[in-house]
Amino acid sequence: MSKIENIKLSLDQFVVDTNEKLESFRLQFLSKKSELQELLSEIKNVAPEQRKDFGQQVNQLKQYAQQLFDDYKLKLESQITYNQSDIDVTRPANGIQVGSMHPVTIVLNQVCEIFEKLGFVPVSGPDIEDDWHVFSALNFAPEHPARDMQDTFFVDVNPEMLLRTHTSSIQVRVMENSQPPIRVICPGRVFRNETITARSHCIFHQVEGLYIAEHVTFADLKQVLLFFAKEMFGEETKIRLRPSYFPFTEPSAEMDIECKICGGKGCNVCKYSGWVEIMGCGMVDPNVLDNCGIDSKKYSGYAFGIGIERMTMLKYKTNDIRLYFENDVRFLQQFSAATE
Repeated sequence: MSKIENIKLSLDQFVVDTNEKLESFRLQFLSKKSELQELLSEIKNVAPEQRKDFGQQVNQLKQYAQQLFDDYKLKLESQITYNQSDIDVTRPANGIQVGSMHPVTIVLNQVCEIFEKLGFVPVSGPDIEDDWHVFSALNFAPEHPARDMQDTFFVDVNPEMLLRTHTSSIQVRVMENSQPPIRVICPGRVFRNETITARSHCIFHQVEGLYIAEHVTFADLKQVLLFFAKEMFGEETKIRLRPSYFPFTEPSAEMDIECKICGGKGCNVCKYSGWVEIMGCGMVDPNVLDNCGIDSKKYSGYAFGIGIERMTMLKYKTNDIRLYFENDVRFLQQFSAATE
């Protein structure tokens, strides 16, 4: 009982006039290690005939300490003043300028959404790859020019590792780890040791597609690409397929669309031809299927690869690919409406 009296006396004598002293008050009288808390834990050790009276007095003391703490806190808060010349606390806050998605990201997402409508599933893979997944599995000959240092960024510490030159490496990983039917798209960033001009860059983005099943034909590929072009650029869009060569497809083709910048009349982007190449495509070479553990006698398939930066140039009618890498806010702000 003498402890109760001593704590009560200390409570009455404690002066609180700053936030620091308020915190000291809380630690001394209301924390779990305070003397008051020790008294509460002693209730069970008091003689039964005295326990009720003792417990009531301890609880009353705790309530008194809590009331003092609340009063001190309220008093300190009421003393806070604001200098009206410095800040008006009633004034609404200034609006925060919200950023927008990069135009390349906008177009990349649009491309993926179109192919997802057709059942293609997006997959991703590492930017730094080995020679097998980038070249060897895709039927590149050992002397192929793409392996040359002038075209590919190799890793100095390990000549077998390189920055991927296309997202076809993801397709190889998919074919190695699954069996047909396979229908995937592979978006991502790729790297090539090229001269930076208005039409090309050493870093750019691709979306590559792959479909493997039984009885897949070139007609299936053409229909998918025509659907994509019309969805992306409008129902009136014209396409053309030109024979080409790629080590991993046979037969191969390059697909052009009518230039959207000049309307087919000719400009520096389309090299005054009226057409712009947007992708390479073709039927998957049987050697690639066999390299990845898929029976080429039973299954066939097609693949295609789209350059997103060039697609973005056509979509927004810009004539210099370098604009998309310079991070000029004045340029990027023009695309904020496209994300709404």
